[in-house]
Amino acid sequence: MTILSTLFVLFFSAFTSATLLPGSSEAVLLAFLVADQSQVALLVLVATAGNVLGSVVNWWIGGFLSGYRDRSWFPVKQADFERAKLWYARYGVWSLLMSWVPVIGDPLTVVAGAMRINIAQFLMLVTLGKGFRYSLIALAYMHWQGV
Repeated sequence: MTILSTLFVLFFSAFTSATLLPGSSEAVLLAFLVADQSQVALLVLVATAGNVLGSVVNWWIGGFLSGYRDRSWFPVKQADFERAKLWYARYGVWSLLMSWVPVIGDPLTVVAGAMRINIAQFLMLVTLGKGFRYSLIALAYMHWQGV
């Protein structure tokens, strides 16, 4: 596999893993680390970029769907939505540092979009969390290998 195809597969895996679609980008990253340890930083960077971009899609979906909150089918009442928005603006934005956590991370990024969290703040916090996760995985693997 060429480095370009490796990076594409990793990016795609990380992207889909960050959306509500199932994925396992950690396993893909580890497989590529096993195959070639000479590009660790590049692999971590590409995985982080793909995962963050997938989270941006979630953020956009949340923002898009929140535009329909006045509809009868919307699952949250307007008063509850406004109360949640105030709470999230005060405390919830820091939860984006945990956007890497399986099961809860993807919904956090959708809610951030629904709450209209500033995209720059969103990108900073999500990138820090996801970059930390992939870096930790790579460092743990390298340590385990004795590199």
